[in-house]
Amino acid sequence: MITFKDKVVWITGASSGIGEALAYQSAKAGARLVLSARRENELERVKSNCQMPDEDILIVPLDLADHDQMEQKVDRVMAHFGKIDILINNGGVSQRSLIVDTAFSVYKKLVDVDYLGTVALSKAVLPVFVKQKSGHFGVITSLMAKFASPLRSGYCGAKHALHGFFDALRMEHHDDNIKVTLICPGYVHTNISRNAMTADGTAQNTMDAATGSGMSPEDCALKIISAIEKEKMEVLIGGKETFAVYIKRFFPKLLHSIVRKAAVT
Repeated sequence: MITFKDKVVWITGASSGIGEALAYQSAKAGARLVLSARRENELERVKSNCQMPDEDILIVPLDLADHDQMEQKVDRVMAHFGKIDILINNGGVSQRSLIVDTAFSVYKKLVDVDYLGTVALSKAVLPVFVKQKSGHFGVITSLMAKFASPLRSGYCGAKHALHGFFDALRMEHHDDNIKVTLICPGYVHTNISRNAMTADGTAQNTMDAATGSGMSPEDCALKIISAIEKEKMEVLIGGKETFAVYIKRFFPKLLHSIVRKAAVT
């Protein structure tokens, strides 16, 4: 078991929701932090709320869709801290639209951000981990990486892809002492549904009922940190919705029927 104390922890999507909560809980655990997201002003707010010495917390604005910038972002972190211990890939965007209505550009954006953006940053960090002979990737996917739902086809596809990539990375770099924890949250009370892309790429701007009544980001963050510290390979986080993973495994036709008939929004 590891501890976050004195570790350099890089969190993407740190400007709100689960990422923001992870920043606060990691700070309380004694980590040194790198905070990334597109909105630098929001990162400054989160940094201020962490109440840490400036030398222990670094803001690195980052757009996951800009894959070519990742190596220079890693160089900036290394210049400041000299190492990276944990990368928590949390940034991403969701979707709410039927396949027949969805513009292909929306699927491309979902893959560019949720899958390839995470892969690009992780590949840029990987040589650091290999050289250190240590490192840990925490990858926030979703329960939608384990089964699917209407209105989330592109999101599900990108999240499924993350599991394939990082399961392979874990195997290839076992001897380099590089760990991977795949984290599958269910309903968490964040703005993920408000920010979700609709058929034409615009934001949904409404809160799903299930998301609105979901777990708090603070509770989710604590469970994520615990899973990483325990070096779990994969963890499901949520309420009764997590049982769908086991229903899918043993009774796939039953889950198909349940989800197809559910009031999905």
